[in-house]
Amino acid sequence: MLIIIAIIISVAIIMALILATTKPDSFRIERSINIKAPPEKIFPLIIDFHHMNTWSAWDKVDPVMQRSFTGAESGKGAMYAWHGNKEIGQGSMEILEATASSKVLIKIDFYKPFEAHNVEFTLLPHGEATTVSHAMYGSSPYLSKLMSLVFSMDKMVGSKFEEGLASLKAAAEK
Repeated sequence: MLIIIAIIISVAIIMALILATTKPDSFRIERSINIKAPPEKIFPLIIDFHHMNTWSAWDKVDPVMQRSFTGAESGKGAMYAWHGNKEIGQGSMEILEATASSKVLIKIDFYKPFEAHNVEFTLLPHGEATTVSHAMYGSSPYLSKLMSLVFSMDKMVGSKFEEGLASLKAAAEK
């Protein structure tokens, strides 16, 4: 009986290891929201890390996390680092590109609880509103592929993007 159980467990593990190899080599998590405000009103809330605490979903999870700001005050070259509880982890961000009122490219380095490196915001005006998209993308090493069999990074991170975008909307529509 123990041999049969061991064989079943071994086959299940082997199948999971094989299944993980079929997962994509990269990931992209993206959420969007329509905000009744021009891009010029939303853009400053994104390119100035000092304003992130007014709309970032992660700031609400650990309001006492340690923060530091270096580099430019805002826009290209602005840098932000944090060290928080186990849910927030530790990391840093730097704005690599800030195209006036349309796009912000941020190099993000999560060190804990998982590793990721690229975040992008795009702002597309249409009429009196703006569609703001928040995306994270990067490569998926084998361990990430294996973990994706149990955890949905899209659901975990995507829900925080949705929460943050809703707060950004509230701040921009004031």
